[in-house]
Amino acid sequence: MKKKSDWLDPVGVAFKGLLIMLLLHHGSYLASQDFSPHDLHFQKLSERWDEGIPLGNGMLGALVWKKDSNLRISLDRADLWDLRPVKEFSLPQFSFKWVKEQVDEKTYDSVQQLFDLPYERDPAPAKIPAGALEFAIKFLGPLKNIHLSLDDALCSVKWMNGAELKAFIDANEPVGRFRFENLKDDIPINLIIPPYSGKTGNPGNNSVTGQDLQRLGYPEGKVETLPGSIYYKQQGWGDFFYEIAVMWRKISDGVIEGAWSITSKNTAYSGDKSAWAWTYDALETSFSEAYLLHARWWKAYWAKSAIHLPDSMLETQWYREMYKFGSASRKGAPPITLQAIWTADNGYLPPWKGDFHNDLNTQLSYWPGYSSNHLEESQVFTDWIWQNRGVAEKFTQTYFQTEGLNYPGVSTLTGEPMGGWIQYALSPSVSAWLAQHFYLQWKYSMDTTFLMEQAYPFIFKTALYINDISVKEGKRRRLPLSSSPEFNDNSVNAWFPVITNFDLALIRNLYIMAAEMAETLGKENDQLYWNKLLREWPGLALSDHKSLLIAPGYPYPESHRHFSHLISIHPLGLIDKSCGKKDSEIINASLADLYQKGTDNWCGYSYAWLGNLEARAGKGEDAATALKTFSTCFCLPNSFHVNGDQSGTGKSKFTYRPFTLEGNFAFAAGIQEMLLQSQWDVIRVFPAIPASWKDVTFTNLRAQGAFLVSAVKKDGKVTEINILSEKGGRMLLQTPFAKGRIKIEGASRVKFRKADLLEIDTKPGDKITLTGIPKRKKN
Repeated sequence: MKKKSDWLDPVGVAFKGLLIMLLLHHGSYLASQDFSPHDLHFQKLSERWDEGIPLGNGMLGALVWKKDSNLRISLDRADLWDLRPVKEFSLPQFSFKWVKEQVDEKTYDSVQQLFDLPYERDPAPAKIPAGALEFAIKFLGPLKNIHLSLDDALCSVKWMNGAELKAFIDANEPVGRFRFENLKDDIPINLIIPPYSGKTGNPGNNSVTGQDLQRLGYPEGKVETLPGSIYYKQQGWGDFFYEIAVMWRKISDGVIEGAWSITSKNTAYSGDKSAWAWTYDALETSFSEAYLLHARWWKAYWAKSAIHLPDSMLETQWYREMYKFGSASRKGAPPITLQAIWTADNGYLPPWKGDFHNDLNTQLSYWPGYSSNHLEESQVFTDWIWQNRGVAEKFTQTYFQTEGLNYPGVSTLTGEPMGGWIQYALSPSVSAWLAQHFYLQWKYSMDTTFLMEQAYPFIFKTALYINDISVKEGKRRRLPLSSSPEFNDNSVNAWFPVITNFDLALIRNLYIMAAEMAETLGKENDQLYWNKLLREWPGLALSDHKSLLIAPGYPYPESHRHFSHLISIHPLGLIDKSCGKKDSEIINASLADLYQKGTDNWCGYSYAWLGNLEARAGKGEDAATALKTFSTCFCLPNSFHVNGDQSGTGKSKFTYRPFTLEGNFAFAAGIQEMLLQSQWDVIRVFPAIPASWKDVTFTNLRAQGAFLVSAVKKDGKVTEINILSEKGGRMLLQTPFAKGRIKIEGASRVKFRKADLLEIDTKPGDKITLTGIPKRKKN
C-alpha cells in the first residue's frame, strides 16, 4: 500500500519539512497570515446544523457546529440513499396517457392520490444522513474563534486557553482529518448515530420540514468502541449498508490526531476498501503531510479563475459559492443534490428528501461551472445523467410509452422517479433541459470526443422522444399536456391545454442544439431533419405589450417564485439583447411584468435567477441589486441559501428556512454573467456591470468556443483583454475599444465585422492581447 508520504515529490522537501514544523510546533500556520476577507470567521460556534462550517470533497461532507456542550462534526456521504421504489409506479395507471385521460375527464383527484401523495406519505426513497462526531469541549473553557480558510478548506477552532482544533476533508481521498493541539487533558470523542430505530416521533412532519428518520424502519446500527477507535455499521433498505470508522492517537503531550471515513456497499459509487481500512491507512500519514497534498488540490482549483469587484459583499459571496461548488462536485462522486453532502443533522430526513430536482434545482446548481472554468466539476452532472440513461430509457418506455429518452423531474441517486407534483416530477420536457448541459459542456470545452460519444447521442435520443410524444395538428406540433413549473402548483389547472412557453422554449432549443451538433459532426441529413422539425413548432407566445406569457392566452398571473416562462431569455438565450430591438423589447417587457406583480411569492433562488436575467438584459445596476438582495436576505451566516427571507425587510412573504443549494450557485453564475457573456458565439466583456464599478478585473473566465478570457477595467475604462484559445477556431469579440484605438498582439488574422465586432482567427494555444490606445491630449 503506497502511503501519501511516498507521493511527496523530492523537490522542496526541506521547505515542506519546515512547513510541517511550523504546523506542529507553532500552532496554525494560517495564524501568521492575514485572513482572506472571503473566509468564514466567527466568534462562537453555531448551535444549528444548517449554520455549521461546511467541508467537503464531493463524496464526503461535514458541518462543524455545537450541540449542547459538545463540538459536533456532522458526517455525510453523497451516495447514502434509501432507494426503495414507489409502489404506485408499478401500477398499470402509471402512464402519461392515463394522466391525460383523467385531466380530460376532470377526475384528477385519482392522479393526485396515486402519484402526488406518495411523496408526502412515504419517507423514502430519500437521501439519508450518516452520523456525527462529538467532542466534549466544556472543560476547554471559552471559545476564541472559529475560522474557515477558503484557500485550503481548513477549519480551525481556537479556545482562549490556547487549545486548537484543525479539521479538513481530504481533497484526494474519502477521509476526514482532525488535530487537537495544546490540550491539557485527553478529550472525550464519541460517534453519534442517527435515530433510525425507536418509536416514530412527529407523524405530522412533511417533505419540507423533513420526516422522522424512524419512519425508515431500519434496525439499530452496530457500534463497536475500542481505545482510540469507533466503528459503526448501519443496514439500510435492501442490501445497502454503510460504515463509519473513526481512529485517533496521541502524537505528543497535548496533541491528538485523528481520521474518519464513511464507505457504502452496493451503490454505483461503492469501492472495495472499507471505512476501517481507509482510516487506518490515513493515520499512517501525519496530519501535516496529508494537509500539504490537500492544500495543493485547492490551490489548483482556485488557480482556474478569479474576480475582483468594487462591491466587496458580492465578491465575497462569489468566492464562498465557488468554495461550495468545489466542495460538493467532484469527479467520481454523484452530482449536487438539494443539499449535496450536507444532509440535515436534526433527526429528520432533509428538506424535500435531499433529492435530484430536475425542474430547476440541479440545473441552477451547475450554471456557474462553465464560465468559471471548472469544467471537470461541471461534467460531474452530465456524467451522472449519462450513467443513468438506461434507467431513464426504461422510464420513458413505461410512462410515456415512446422510444427515446426523458428523465424524471424528481429522481433518486440512480435516476428512478420519486413522484411529487407530477406536472414537474414527471414532466415531458425534463431531458430537453438536461440536454442543454451536454451542449454547454461541449461548447465551453470544444471536446469533440464528448460531442460524438455523449452530447449528440443524448440530444439525438431526447429529440426523437419529443418527436414521438408530440401531436401534430396541421403544420404545427404540440405536447398532449403541457405545464410551466410551478404555476398552479399541483392542481389540474397546472396542466395547460396549449403548449407553455417553458416547454416550447426547451423543445425549440433542443432542435437548435441538435442541428448545430449535427452540422459540426458533418451529419448533413440529421441537420436538415432537425431544422425541419424545428419549423413545425410554433413561436413563443407574447402579450399585446410584448412580454412572454405562461402560454397562449395565459398572462403571468401573480407573483411567483419560478420564472419558468422566461427560460427562453435565460438560461437558453433564445431571446437575447444582441439579436436586436425586438428581443430587447420582449426582455424589458417580461422583466417589467415580474416587478409589477411584486416579490411576495419569490424564494431566494428567484433573486439569484433574476440577477442572471438582468445581466442578459445588460442592466448591471439591477443585476447587482438582485444578487445583493439574495446575499443579504436569503442566506445564513455560513452563506447557505434557505429559500425564505430571513431579513424581516419584506423581500418575500416566504420566511421559512429550508436549506437548498441551487440559489447559491445561481448567484455565482449571475456574477459571471455580469462580467463575461458568450451566447451566440460572441464574446462580450463587462456586458452588465454598474456604472459605478470603475475598477473591475477577472482572470480566466471561460467563453464558449474554449476561450479563456481575462480583462481589466480601470478608472471606468477597459484597458486590457487577454484571451487564450485552447482549441483554435474563429472568435468573435464585441470590442469595448474604438476602431483605430486598439492594439492587438498575437493574432494572425483580424477583421472588423462591424465597428464594435472583431473577427479573429486563432490556432490552439494562441495568446491574444488587446489594449486600448488612449487619445492624445491636445496641447
